[in-house]
Amino acid sequence: MKSQLLWKFLGISLLLIGLVILQLWLSIDYLASNYFMILMRDYNISPTAAHQMFLDMVHRYLVWGSIYALALTGTLSLLLTKRALRPLSQITETSKKIAAGDYTGRVPISSRDEIGQLAAAFNRMADSLQRIEDMRRTMVVNVAHELRTPLTNMRGYLEGLSDGVVPPTKHTFDLLHQETLRLVKLVEDHLQLVKADDARATLRLERVNLEELVLQVLALFRPKFTEKGIIVDVALSNAQVKVLADPGKLAQVFRNLLQNAWHYTPPGGWLRISAEQLPGAVKPVFCNTGDGIAAADLPHIFERFYRTEKSRSREHGGAGIGLAIVKELIEAHGGSVGAESSGGKTWIWFTLPA
Repeated sequence: MKSQLLWKFLGISLLLIGLVILQLWLSIDYLASNYFMILMRDYNISPTAAHQMFLDMVHRYLVWGSIYALALTGTLSLLLTKRALRPLSQITETSKKIAAGDYTGRVPISSRDEIGQLAAAFNRMADSLQRIEDMRRTMVVNVAHELRTPLTNMRGYLEGLSDGVVPPTKHTFDLLHQETLRLVKLVEDHLQLVKADDARATLRLERVNLEELVLQVLALFRPKFTEKGIIVDVALSNAQVKVLADPGKLAQVFRNLLQNAWHYTPPGGWLRISAEQLPGAVKPVFCNTGDGIAAADLPHIFERFYRTEKSRSREHGGAGIGLAIVKELIEAHGGSVGAESSGGKTWIWFTLPA
């Protein structure tokens, strides 16, 4: 591509120079020479010999001037065009590396013109592809790790049943059923994450009353909170303004946040759901008591498969997908998410355009 564009640009430059030279040649032959003959006649000088001498001299200087102009133009055009096309060549080489699976290559940006802007856009694309590839690899590793535990347990029980080591009791089948449910829950979590990734394309926006939707979802979790003795306080009366959102996806956000609060709030603790009115937005806040989140973990809790517990078991914190789904769904609505933790309390909040 580089050589083709190089010769195209060079050919265009030389063609333009050639057209200018041709115009000068014709102008001298038909205009300047005629004017010279008129001057010769006005001064009573025979124009024939002088006219031919004039044309020969002008043509000679024009030929040499044209050669110098073409040589200089060709050299400068070659150098400048090669320099201008260097980023395109680098983009080509880097794109070949990316196509081969190497996402580390970047194009140096040496100008702010259109080619520099193209290089910057290419680098942003490469960054996005690298992040997506890193997420894909992380997802594959984590999914394999999550699947390994229940599958290993099921394999052990089934081999034990087959060899007669494990008795075929109701307790054994209950354990197998629990492991099967864990697998089903893991698959459902990943399907929800995939749907959250595609949320921007499937949003069905309408005016939603936050308090009504929170109370509707909370009704499903009341028995679980009551069982742990957790006090739930809903204070959304100051956020009566309706937000523009997809009610189904926003309900999923509330379900995930309530599930997260139920899991991490100790028995006898409390959960408070409030909201702040911001300019052009509403900020719901979920605050619960508990051990809190370490400062080193706070920036990562909305990442996929991230868990503050060091244990990899799903009994301790789930698959680390719930808050990632919240982040994807809220950002699809044009909002943002955040978290704070101190003094045995944790605040998780998000914003939505009002």
